[in-house]
Amino acid sequence: MMLTGVSMAASRTTADETPRSKPTAVCRSYRIFYTHDDLLHLPERDHHTRYGPMLRTITSVFLITVLSNGAIAVTDDDHVSKSSGAESSDGPNGIKTLGGLQFWGDLKFFHGWRIQQNVLTRHHRLLDPHNNRHCSGSADDCEARLREITAKQQLPAMSGKAVLLIHGIGRSSKSFAAMGRTLQEDGYTVISFDYPSTRVPIQQSAEYLHRVIETLDGVESIDIVVHSMGGLVLRSYLQKHTDTRLHRAVMLGVPNNGSQLADFLKNNPLFRMILGRAGQQLVTESDGLIGSLPVPGFEFGVLAGGRGETKGYNPLLPGDNDSTVTVASTRLPGARDFICLPVIHTFLMTDPQAITATRCFLEHGCFSRDRPPSPIRNDEISVIE
Repeated sequence: MMLTGVSMAASRTTADETPRSKPTAVCRSYRIFYTHDDLLHLPERDHHTRYGPMLRTITSVFLITVLSNGAIAVTDDDHVSKSSGAESSDGPNGIKTLGGLQFWGDLKFFHGWRIQQNVLTRHHRLLDPHNNRHCSGSADDCEARLREITAKQQLPAMSGKAVLLIHGIGRSSKSFAAMGRTLQEDGYTVISFDYPSTRVPIQQSAEYLHRVIETLDGVESIDIVVHSMGGLVLRSYLQKHTDTRLHRAVMLGVPNNGSQLADFLKNNPLFRMILGRAGQQLVTESDGLIGSLPVPGFEFGVLAGGRGETKGYNPLLPGDNDSTVTVASTRLPGARDFICLPVIHTFLMTDPQAITATRCFLEHGCFSRDRPPSPIRNDEISVIE
């Protein structure tokens, strides 16, 4: 990355400082000035080749493991026969499943009950809030079973405010468990969205999201919290769809300008096998998918992970980073507020500071009431601790 100017500031930015009109970046005691083009055209680091093939191989395996977060071990967790296509009812208590992981996409949500579709066999199933399966077969079969359960349990229509939690590539909704519990205490209906992130392209995942949002009858306001590639799924959804109830969104470690790791690993056969077509779409190429995605038309904030220094947690990535995504790549012009916390990528959803900041933004439109917001403007690049 080309720096157009660097200055060392002896003092930190205080809460009563007025926002600067110049493009600035503040990381602890460092102030770094970047141009907009520096972020859009991040050069590849020459030390990738300097460290030799052995380090390249070791790094590739390590980074694929971090990125996939166990996706390689995920199998189909639905035990009903797929060949008959017959509807199966699993009794009053259902049959325990893993909840979907990498082969299932959510299509409907109602008070924690979900109808999912298998991305390989195309059959459907109905899960309760504890991931027990109560029906397997066609979409109509699952809808009919859900109507029976709704009547039996006298479930009311949904209402009030909801928050959608969208995980990243290779993860599942379980990665948002801690944040989901906290937001539920804040009065939200928590919708933990699952989609087959490693099996389909980002645009197809966005259609799963669209189907779920369409089923949220009665919900008056929808906030969204996304992690990593989940933010790109949201932006891809906004390319074709919208909903007037969308209120605010928080982006946690989202590679809004592409992933340098994907650039580095895109031709690696193991990377291609584990992360599928979506992994190939994460590259920083200006004519790729990410470059075509829109900016949300509602309030959103960007929360990045980083050390707050010129070097990040991963020395193979340029500049500050959370070990997987660079701070520079998270920045999306139009954000109402930006914050950088000393958290690595995998733990951005569970870190107490990140959860506190997320709750504050969803309620007030800023990550902290103790400092003025740090919006991201088109001509500005900033990092605030």
